[in-house]
Amino acid sequence: MIWFSNLNTILKALIAGLFTWGITVLGALTVFFFKKINKKVLDTVLGFSAGIMIAASFWSLIMPSLELSEKLGYIKWLFPALGFVIGGLFVLLSDKFLDKIILKKNKKIKNDSLKRSILLVSAITIHNIPEGLAIGVAFGSITNLGVPLIGAVMLALGIGIQNFPEGAAVSLPLRNEGISRNKSFILGSLSALVEPISAVIGAILVTFVNSILPFLLSFAAGAMILVATGELLPESFEKNKNLSILGLIFGFIIMMILDVALG
Repeated sequence: MIWFSNLNTILKALIAGLFTWGITVLGALTVFFFKKINKKVLDTVLGFSAGIMIAASFWSLIMPSLELSEKLGYIKWLFPALGFVIGGLFVLLSDKFLDKIILKKNKKIKNDSLKRSILLVSAITIHNIPEGLAIGVAFGSITNLGVPLIGAVMLALGIGIQNFPEGAAVSLPLRNEGISRNKSFILGSLSALVEPISAVIGAILVTFVNSILPFLLSFAAGAMILVATGELLPESFEKNKNLSILGLIFGFIIMMILDVALG
């Protein structure tokens, strides 16, 4: 950790982004060993990841956004609120774009399950963009805002954990559609390659454009909250709601303790 803390901010963000991408690759590797993942385990993990992401969004992104906004002489709540709304809308509109554009272009595909697989690959790829930005912004704010390193690390960990089932969620359905294991693995791995790229972009923006940091922090938080509550929790609530809720509680508490008590 000492070695990591002494690295350049952008390099930290890149390593964190590569870590979350690597977890996706591990998830995609399951296509070589399993036909599917135990639903109870998957839903508990999704709930746990959502808990970490929600807690990290508040303590590592929203709170620093409010504090910096006040220090810069802005209306304390204005840019954090604006960034949060736009971040949430970015993810929401991405879903709408996929529903109306990508599926329309694939009307020739008669297999409904294959259409769902195409939508899933595209959706996860697009959702990984704000996740990568959130990582970059969190690590960039360590230097610019004094945010504890543990907060940024835990945010990356939370994103990484939920990337494992995402990698499997891409590769396994593709395999079920008759695509080879190798191609299914490659597509599952590539779905999160945007994360290290987005992480570097987020860190660069924070490092060189400090005046818009309150907006960027809350934008990342809005995107994270919508991914957690709009994607992870609804999926995990379908069959194993109680397990997902328990995972959510433990994820939130662990993030709170590490970010507040140790930070």
